[in-house]
Amino acid sequence: MEISEQLHCLFSATVEQRDGSYLIELPDREIELGALEASETYRVALLPTTEGATPTTDAQPESDADTSDSDRPEPPVTEGENRTVEIEDIGSQGDGITRVERGYVIIVPDTERGERVRIEVTDVQENVAFAEVTERLSYYE
Repeated sequence: MEISEQLHCLFSATVEQRDGSYLIELPDREIELGALEASETYRVALLPTTEGATPTTDAQPESDADTSDSDRPEPPVTEGENRTVEIEDIGSQGDGITRVERGYVIIVPDTERGERVRIEVTDVQENVAFAEVTERLSYYE
């Protein structure tokens, strides 16, 4: 399957029927981490959980206790990985923010918006990673 470079996030959800409509709840973390903004319009793709799975319309929402870690995608980076990125934004504490596959956030201290840097990922968590600058690059490199 080909995944678009425009993909902002990826998560699993249950389709719920409510008052003659069908709903998919968006996890809070997708807004909190800055991949999506409330009140904006996005294109949504739905994929079955397994090949040939039959969709159901009366599924009950999963509780947090029922959600297994295997349902969540692995972070798209690993500790020690080196990447070249562009700093897209500055966070509330002054650190640079870049996004990679699926809108996954990497926080890079001591950087400025628009700066291109080579980084080494130092800490990987479920929803965010942290990295250090190993080299500052010219915009044209």
